[in-house]
Amino acid sequence: MLECALFYGGASRAPASDEWSDVRNPADGSLVGRCALASAKDVDRAVGHALKARLGWSQTCPDERAAILRRAADLVDARLEEIAVLLTREQGKPLCDSRKEIRFGTRVIRYYAEEGRRRFGTLRPSSLPNVKNVVAYFPAGVAGAIVPWNYPVDLYCWKVAPALAAGCPVVVKPPPETPFAIQAVLECFCEVGVPSGVLANVPGTGPEAGAALASHPDIACISATASVAAGQDIMRNAAGNLKRLSLELGGHAPFIVLPDADIESAAKAAMRRSFSNMGQICITVNRILTHPEAHAPFVDALVEETRAIELAPGLDPGALYGPVTTSAVIERSQRHIDDAVGKGAKVIAGGGPDTSGRLGQGLFFQPTLLDNAPLDSLPMTEETYGPVAAIRQCGSVDELLAVSNSLRFGLAAYVYSGNLERAWALADRLEFGAVGINVSDTSELQAPFGGWKLSGFGRELGPEGLDVFLQPKHIKMRVNPLPAGAPGG
Repeated sequence: MLECALFYGGASRAPASDEWSDVRNPADGSLVGRCALASAKDVDRAVGHALKARLGWSQTCPDERAAILRRAADLVDARLEEIAVLLTREQGKPLCDSRKEIRFGTRVIRYYAEEGRRRFGTLRPSSLPNVKNVVAYFPAGVAGAIVPWNYPVDLYCWKVAPALAAGCPVVVKPPPETPFAIQAVLECFCEVGVPSGVLANVPGTGPEAGAALASHPDIACISATASVAAGQDIMRNAAGNLKRLSLELGGHAPFIVLPDADIESAAKAAMRRSFSNMGQICITVNRILTHPEAHAPFVDALVEETRAIELAPGLDPGALYGPVTTSAVIERSQRHIDDAVGKGAKVIAGGGPDTSGRLGQGLFFQPTLLDNAPLDSLPMTEETYGPVAAIRQCGSVDELLAVSNSLRFGLAAYVYSGNLERAWALADRLEFGAVGINVSDTSELQAPFGGWKLSGFGRELGPEGLDVFLQPKHIKMRVNPLPAGAPGG
């Protein structure tokens, strides 16, 4: 049985409260191990060690920090298979997706190893000839990071790599549902030379460990991926010392199918983005909005794609779609389906937990499509965060746009069209942090990722991913002219 203890001050430690939670394999319910649950006292101790390490790490030259990050990425790559197996056992996703997640995580680490060396200061113009203005960037201080269970390794890297590259020690609250792959990545960082105190792991619940991290007076900034409600709690708790925040929160992505779309390509993309990781993705497709001319052929193609999905335990050879991660996902998905059907929607694929009997006691839920979903039904208004996609026909392009922008969420949207100019014009008017045109993934290593409206603020990835961890400083100085007769005078 695996065990994930707390880690801070360069050592593994038991939780002060001696509280632990079981971690079970979603594919069969078997016990994978146990995870320590940090209390506010544990968080305070971890922050204390980070404070002691802060000055030394902030003054380490960027080239040295970059070298450590590169070595960490190399070691994670060398251990990719064992970390991927851990991730699949605890989270449920197919092994091929676990490998893909970890590979992208190491790309992120290497990217920030270099980007941290390129955050240059600037010399700004002055209104006076003898005054110089220098703008430089400095580490913000001890950083906090809150990581979710859907992509734990990937999002751990999105937060830890830029924090360390910027010169900030970082205290991480990993998800207690999926702690083991993160722990394995943490071990890689420590083995390649991250100094004691610079990196801490305090897994625990949001109301206890998360709140303690957000409210701690010695945490200068926090990067968190969470639900809208959790993000609002983080903001309230962070107000005491006006922490810098980067919050990537819930989404409710529309997938717009225009009449000139390539129907087959759009259907394949909608299926994959709806049901990859069993819909447990912040940029998953929630609402599929179709133009009347595209509706019938698109729905037929999408139903065919969806019904072809085969569920299997993530470690089975060739598995592409696995179980959901927690029973709460099943409960919420079923509640959303029942609400939509009760209001007039029609189930055209799936509809509930797997009942074939061949998958045993795992948390398997059939990928579900709902046609003619009313606009006030739960799948059309709340994030399901499960394998459910609701379809709605809209009467015009203007209606497609209005329905897309009607909710309080604004993380990602998708447009499928054969007319690039029309799609681009629509994308300009969509109120989302990212829009994919004829692509079903809006994340890109060198471009900022984040939301509008209740989907949060701040950005991860790209050069912007460093911003929350750096403080700008303006240094204004008077420069005396050279004395008469001096060389060059």
